[in-house]
Amino acid sequence: MKTYTKESLELLRSRIDLIEVLSPYVDFSRSGSYFKAKCPFHEEKTPSFVIQRSDTHYHCYGCSAHGDAISFLMNHQKMSFTESVEYLADKFSINLEQNDSQDHKKDLGPSKKVLKNALDLAARFYNYLLLHTDPGQEALKYLYERAIDLEFIKTFQIGLSLNDPYHLQNFMKEKKISNEILYNAGLIKNTNKDFFTDRIMIPIKDSIGSVIGFTARKYKIETFGGKYINTAETILFKKSKILFGLNYSRKNIAKQRKAIIVEGQIDALRLIHFGFNVAVASGGTAFTQDHVKELLNLGVNQVYLAFDSDTAGIDAAIKTGDLFQKHAIETFVLTLPMNLDPDTILIEYGPNHFEKMIQNSTDYLTFLTQMYSKKIDIKSPSGKNEIVQLLADRIKKWDHPLMVHESLRKLAKLTKTPEKMISINEIESPNVYIKKQADLSFSTINPDLILETDLLRVLFLQGLSNPNLIEIAENHLLDSHFKIRVCKNLFTKYLQNYKDNSSIDLLSFAIDLENAEERLFLSEMLQKKVNLDKIDKIFVNTVQQILDRSWMEKREEIKLKIHSSNYSDDEVIVLAKEFDDLKNQRPKVKL
Repeated sequence: MKTYTKESLELLRSRIDLIEVLSPYVDFSRSGSYFKAKCPFHEEKTPSFVIQRSDTHYHCYGCSAHGDAISFLMNHQKMSFTESVEYLADKFSINLEQNDSQDHKKDLGPSKKVLKNALDLAARFYNYLLLHTDPGQEALKYLYERAIDLEFIKTFQIGLSLNDPYHLQNFMKEKKISNEILYNAGLIKNTNKDFFTDRIMIPIKDSIGSVIGFTARKYKIETFGGKYINTAETILFKKSKILFGLNYSRKNIAKQRKAIIVEGQIDALRLIHFGFNVAVASGGTAFTQDHVKELLNLGVNQVYLAFDSDTAGIDAAIKTGDLFQKHAIETFVLTLPMNLDPDTILIEYGPNHFEKMIQNSTDYLTFLTQMYSKKIDIKSPSGKNEIVQLLADRIKKWDHPLMVHESLRKLAKLTKTPEKMISINEIESPNVYIKKQADLSFSTINPDLILETDLLRVLFLQGLSNPNLIEIAENHLLDSHFKIRVCKNLFTKYLQNYKDNSSIDLLSFAIDLENAEERLFLSEMLQKKVNLDKIDKIFVNTVQQILDRSWMEKREEIKLKIHSSNYSDDEVIVLAKEFDDLKNQRPKVKL
């Protein structure tokens, strides 16, 4: 996990124009020295969302939402802390310098910002070639025949690379962009020829909307190569980690906590264009754990798989569905007609038909049973035994015991098998393996760390908007309640800043941290989102767990003293009374 120098963060803070950051998402009107708008965090008829000119904070007098630019991007756009910082740095042209020398070693060559600028310029150049050149007219005719109209082209910045292996780099030379930059961005080959020629160009963007690569489709039979080719792996473009379309769907996926997964990029764009703005594609590769993790971080608990109905599509649905079910994400599979993809279905039958397909989709376990039954005769005793064993073994590898238990019960019902024959009550807890990393403490399971981090995350992300949370923490928790040193330090500094009326917005807080370990911990902690549903109740429960932990440890400490041989009978009696008194004095959170 990277962290940035205080100097570069200070420079970023001084350059941020809050109105400019929020204007794409909030419709402001000027009122004297204030800007007012309807709050983006709750429904209202009269504007109560206010920013004073030159201020670095927003405030809503209706729902008490309060924060800075980073808070807004994290809470409204569902970005992580690091993504928010990098988005703002790109927007205000700030070069962020990293603290970790290891990251500098990895980033030898042009900076990511320089590469993104080159890729953005390439996307605009390709778009221009499609719309304003003679070869572009032929490509437009092809796109129009596929029902990709001008609005679609402009919305998703579709472009064209010409049948000239030097056309892009000649243009880039005029813009003073070197071949080294183009090569590191994946725009030219090591032969110094353009990577893409004679193809329809579709920009691939990261989750915050920066162009990081391209997928290119041939539209002429004679064009060399496969139907689609993608940018080669670069420091920006990692195919196994990119969810195509997430920059368009991110906010709605986080809000609705569901996603539609498709195989093709055009399928994803078509769905988004028709209003199904929770759609993403894996970007020309099999779905991976990294893809699942990206959606898990957005709070997804339900996915719909709209894959082709051929053998490859069915196999992909089985593997992808298993990845989601493993993490207790309820998965449904759409039954697409043979030789029809979501793009074609939407064009020929319309969005209402696709909506019905979603409503009639099959839950993953039923789908899995149906697919296995086509290969193995479930009506024969041996066939039924084989299917039940195969599916039960798959289910038992999932990570969440309750999900495993209920899925085995469902399998028993689907296959008309007695539950006891599937050993439902003999499930062992899965072995959770977490890869060791160079990052702070998050690489191992530590219940104390998880508990204290959960408390701090809510406090840092929602404390300014909900001062009641700060009051609860302040009234109930002391330094001594924390077992993790870095958590105790951050908690103490947060409350001290609050008492002193000092700025506790996220960027300012990060800048003021002198300890590199604390800055790294803060950055990692804020990667995970906060579920705003019943947040007060969740926070109170977390505080109660920390109080209970301390209370039980005190009791255990007295018990160990009593059972040791280091105390006289009279002292043991005193300890026993102290134990009994403490037993009846369980601390309770008072609201």
